[in-house]
Amino acid sequence: MANQMTKAQLVAALADETGSDKKSAGAALDALVTIITREVSNGGAVTLPGVGKFYCRERPERMVRNPATNEQIKKEADKVVKVTIAKALKDSVNG
Repeated sequence: MANQMTKAQLVAALADETGSDKKSAGAALDALVTIITREVSNGGAVTLPGVGKFYCRERPERMVRNPATNEQIKKEADKVVKVTIAKALKDSVNG
């Protein structure tokens, strides 16, 4: 796996790109995370152009297997957060 950017590094890079200070860049990043979390948890979707789309998908009730005992268990319906990566980002990584 390639090097992973930490939140502090992301805030510093964001401040550098926008020409602002780290405090306002950190506040902007926190606000973005809050907005995405609120929208997705309320059943909506958020698209970040050039990055991807965050959305919530419902999974139906299903049978799963306990790997320790091989016992079949009924798993209740639940929700899962999904991210669809934008084509532009895929192309920049692969090309």
